Amino acid sequence: MSFSPTESAPSKLMRRAWLIVGLLFPVALLNYLDRQMIASMKVSVMGDIKDIGTEENWGHMLASFKWVYAICSPIGGYIADRFSRKLTICGSLFVWSLITWLTGHVSSFNELFWARTLMGISEAFYIPAALALIADYHVAGTRSRAIGVHQMGIYCGVMAGGFAGFVADSPDMGWRFMFDFTGLAGILYAIPLLFLLRDVPRQADEQPEHAGYSHGGSFGELLTNRNFILLVLYFTLPALAAWVVRDWMPAILQKAFNISQGKAGVSAALYWQGAALVSAILGGWLADRWMRRSERGRIYVSAIGMMLIIPAMFGVGNAPALNSFGLAIAALVLFGVGWGFFDCNNMPILSQIVRPHLRATGYGLMNFVSMMCGGLADWGFGRMSDRHVPLNVIFGVFALICVLSLVIVLMIRPKPGT
Repeated sequence: MSFSPTESAPSKLMRRAWLIVGLLFPVALLNYLDRQMIASMKVSVMGDIKDIGTEENWGHMLASFKWVYAICSPIGGYIADRFSRKLTICGSLFVWSLITWLTGHVSSFNELFWARTLMGISEAFYIPAALALIADYHVAGTRSRAIGVHQMGIYCGVMAGGFAGFVADSPDMGWRFMFDFTGLAGILYAIPLLFLLRDVPRQADEQPEHAGYSHGGSFGELLTNRNFILLVLYFTLPALAAWVVRDWMPAILQKAFNISQGKAGVSAALYWQGAALVSAILGGWLADRWMRRSERGRIYVSAIGMMLIIPAMFGVGNAPALNSFGLAIAALVLFGVGWGFFDCNNMPILSQIVRPHLRATGYGLMNFVSMMCGGLADWGFGRMSDRHVPLNVIFGVFALICVLSLVIVLMIRPKPGT
């Protein structure tokens, strides 16, 4: 059966669009594996590097990563929008992988602190560029599903990071082995990726210089967009809880239920990230279908996810007090389902409220606010842990914040036809 050029072109474009997602999947996995695995190896790292000392110092190190990540995210987004998404992605992967390898060779808290800080700078350039590139290739009919598949790579990275505790406990490998292995893997993958990725050619009316918008004007356009400000708030508030779950849950479970470092790391990552992995695909499919009937379809699916996160926070916070490991896991699974619905629709919603060449910059600004606040959450949680503030109080506040987030997302008004 033969096809005319006009019949085959859409099919070829769609294959290329999904190839881009497939190429970025392992990059997303490494992006979160490299940053997340240290949480599962906390006991081993603190035992080896004695001058870390306190929980507050550990939280400060985690916060430093997020703060520099936050500051650099808008810069990375602007570079991806202005120049090349492909080069931004490949450069980010190569540099953060090199720093990951170097992290396995630190010998003091000061060296670890600066290695994580430099990793935050280099990793910040990836996510805005990658999600914008996927949004460029995938039009409204497949955008949420494509983003959902990419986010699956993130969840797989976090789950793989959960097993790092077992590697750290192994006398034949140890925590440094993980940083050596994943760092080298990223360095090697960056080379073929440079030749396989392609930017989408821009039309004349989509160039950054269109309509006289300057660099400052692009930021001004975003910051005076009511819907964008609402999306920034919605993107940020639930992340306060998410970063504490990602970075502190292994330690929380180990201390509350007196389990091994390996079991705590796997339990803290595998269940909720596995649930998020499945729900990201389901949420993306549901959002794309809902968009056929309503331009607010993605907003509604994301709001459903937020409604699930609220009771999950209460469950996570109260499980240690009730000495119920089963409740903790059930609450984490519920959190993962809600997070998948939320996570796969943020870039698609952003694409409905800003112009195409502002997508990476916009997501970079969202990351800036979210990660700055996430760093405060990490540092603050460590400080509160040192002062023995009850977990149910901390996670109860997170639940109330998610109630506010639910109200905020329903206030967003997307542009018709996007």
